[in-house]
Amino acid sequence: MTDTNQGPVTAEAALAFARDVYAGHGKIEILPKATVRDFADVAVAYTPGVGHVVRELVRNPEAIHEQTAKDNLVAVVSNGTAVLGYGNVGPYAALPVMEGKATMFRMLAGIDAMPLCVKADDPDKLVELVLALEPTFGAVNLEDVAAPECFHVVERLRHELQVPVLHDDQFGTATVIAAGLINALRLTGRRASEQRVVIAGCGAAGTACVRMLGELGFDDIVVVERDGILERGRDYEKPHWTRVAARTNPGGLRGGLAVAMRGRDIFIGLSTAGIVTPDMVRTMAKAPIVFALANPDPEISPRDAKDAGAVLTASGRFDFPNHCNNVLAFPALFRAALDTRARDISVGMCVAAAHAIASSVSDDVLGPERILPSLFEPTLYADVAEAVARQAVAEGLARVDPGIGAVAAHTQRLRRQLAERQTSLPPAEPSGPGRVLER
Repeated sequence: MTDTNQGPVTAEAALAFARDVYAGHGKIEILPKATVRDFADVAVAYTPGVGHVVRELVRNPEAIHEQTAKDNLVAVVSNGTAVLGYGNVGPYAALPVMEGKATMFRMLAGIDAMPLCVKADDPDKLVELVLALEPTFGAVNLEDVAAPECFHVVERLRHELQVPVLHDDQFGTATVIAAGLINALRLTGRRASEQRVVIAGCGAAGTACVRMLGELGFDDIVVVERDGILERGRDYEKPHWTRVAARTNPGGLRGGLAVAMRGRDIFIGLSTAGIVTPDMVRTMAKAPIVFALANPDPEISPRDAKDAGAVLTASGRFDFPNHCNNVLAFPALFRAALDTRARDISVGMCVAAAHAIASSVSDDVLGPERILPSLFEPTLYADVAEAVARQAVAEGLARVDPGIGAVAAHTQRLRRQLAERQTSLPPAEPSGPGRVLER
């Protein structure tokens, strides 16, 4: 794997990537781990051999961890109500996103992930579907589920599911933002408690970001939504806005985004494209930090933000410097949760991940265009997973303690195995679109 920046991704490249691969279409496949060479192997792997395993699991349910793939299998669940920057496009359009997510799980942390795009706009129906899937999976990654419904879904699942669940659009994103800010402050010599932060957008990511920044010591945060700055004491139609308002805006600001940005040290955009102008950046404090993270197009382009005085910028895209993308966090968070059989993925585990991600950028490479590591760093995910696993053990969330260094070693071993297998993949054989039959 190499770390190269080829510029903006074309539609042609994106559509061709998984259209004609060596085994049909799509980004993922399912393969057996055991070699089946003859009828004797079939008899052991399938029937009658599985009967012995069934009886063992009836006798000892805990044997599921040794006899099945459950402990390395994550359900990537979406109802397609908040896909990337496209909104409620439905579960069919969400499927390529979930396949991409599954690819990152496997490539970066050796985790087998199954995309599950479901027709379930009703949050309680979505919860019931996920609960019904529990026997098969070791963890659940919720993805692209709209706010405020996502908060209800996560809250129910955390109480009713026996395996850990993480809504990646909340704390996966917030974890990487936290890591980027840790290094932005490290680079500029600033203290979190002295920074004035403005966050545009109070959806899933914005809400989690407020919580994470509070854990890091940021105590002057203003959050802006479409109707303006969230104000303490107001009762908003969306309950999560009311909760966020109660812990932000200590100065009682009123107005819109332009007012909120005035004199602020840090801008974090989790909203929509193009809402920030260079003039708005110029009204911020001297040498502001601008994280414009709307996808696929940021609130302001990194170049425009820098021209307006930003000391450093970050975006959610991989064709700009400082890729502040949740792919830096979720593979390691889930690797640690699986290897410890954690009951939950806590805020503390996310904070541990943020510090580990930040510390992976050494002093000799830290700079305005390098506040976050590359996803191709050879030991990044092993190191972050190890730090998160130790935090899970420390918080009493781990059902098993793999031992110091074991999670890192496991992560690296799985990555090596995948790399070796990929060197032997056959070339693509275009299959063509086929002929659509009339019905």
